[in-house]
Amino acid sequence: MKVSIVTTLYNSEQFIEEFYRRISIAVSEIASDYEIIIVDDGSPDDSLEKVLDIQAKDERVTVVELSRNFGHHKAMMTGLGYARGEYVLMIDTDLEEAPELLGVYWCKIHEIKGADVVYGKLEKRKGSLWEKISGSLFYRLLNLLSGEDMPTDIAFSRLMTANYVKNLINFREHEMYIGGIWHIAGFKQIPVSVKKSSKGISSYTLRKKIEMFINAVTSFSSLPLRMIFYIGLFVTGVSLCLSLYYMARKLIYLQVVSGWTSLIVVLLFMSGMIMMSLGVIAIYLSKIFTEVKNRPYTIVKNIYTKKETSYV
Repeated sequence: MKVSIVTTLYNSEQFIEEFYRRISIAVSEIASDYEIIIVDDGSPDDSLEKVLDIQAKDERVTVVELSRNFGHHKAMMTGLGYARGEYVLMIDTDLEEAPELLGVYWCKIHEIKGADVVYGKLEKRKGSLWEKISGSLFYRLLNLLSGEDMPTDIAFSRLMTANYVKNLINFREHEMYIGGIWHIAGFKQIPVSVKKSSKGISSYTLRKKIEMFINAVTSFSSLPLRMIFYIGLFVTGVSLCLSLYYMARKLIYLQVVSGWTSLIVVLLFMSGMIMMSLGVIAIYLSKIFTEVKNRPYTIVKNIYTKKETSYV
């Protein structure tokens, strides 16, 4: 198998036919021996029915149906496990990244000696000014807190060698930030400047973006835990100095410091610090709790191939 195309379905009904048509043309210009693996991530619309109609007419299409929605990144990693190609393209069906990028990536990965991955790097971020600012801030803070030098403004599509994919799917994290996994997997990765179009309102709300940031930081850095120690050390030092200062005023100058306001402010500040520290610890404990249970990564309900339907 020369090339594998891996993609996922979630509310993709309006895009799937055009995506299939365009990606089929793009890959056929490169190789006649290819496969298209489509993972249904519990899509609530008629995406599965539409792609099954396509699969019935094209034996090169394999449909992996998950038992429910497990999340975009996990579904994509599941699909990679079924890829048999020497090269694997990972891309979304929503057409925000053009299927024709396969040709661009293909030329680049053969142009650079020893390249294992070619991925898209956005020429400019789409969306409003707030989305652009928050996106830039996300990467800056993530790199600062994680201590990693992760590439910024990356697109989701990428063309990978089979060797890279084989090692990538060894990561079985349940609390996954896939951008970080791409980076720490290593290998020679080459960026290519791409444009990304918008097909509607993003499903990544502010709440989801904050959750993704917290997950990314806690997945790749223990710095927040160390910060609790340093903050506690600093507050203890300040408290000790103030205690000695007020004790000296009392013993030497016979001055008594009074005022309920300052006391309440200090109590509220310390209470907030304690709650925040416990919250950070709770996030890490929650991640440990999730990982050590070793539950299934995803659950495959059906696999539709050219021969027959397999029930897993």
